[in-house]
Amino acid sequence: MSASRGRVEDTYEAQNDQRLDELHSKIRTLRGVTTDIHDDVERQNLMLDDAGNAFTSFGSSLANSSRRAAHAFGLGGGVKQWRLILYCVACLFGLWFTWKIVRYWWF
Repeated sequence: MSASRGRVEDTYEAQNDQRLDELHSKIRTLRGVTTDIHDDVERQNLMLDDAGNAFTSFGSSLANSSRRAAHAFGLGGGVKQWRLILYCVACLFGLWFTWKIVRYWWF
């Protein structure tokens, strides 16, 4: 009995070793996937930070351009708002008139 019992224990020991090796392999695979996910998240965070910086820079540049345009058109510092409205209406009228002329000549 002791010889067969020893063989059964050896078989169980071998099965346990095999399953332990499989478990180690799965853990290594899971660790690799986790590391890849972490690296990808870090790259995406850097890209988002760069995009945020680009939008912040664009916003400040746009604000500066707007201030310069307002100063160039005389809209800053107490100039009446009607002047801006007049410029917008004139621009819309000019675009409408140009569209009518182009439509007349092409159609």
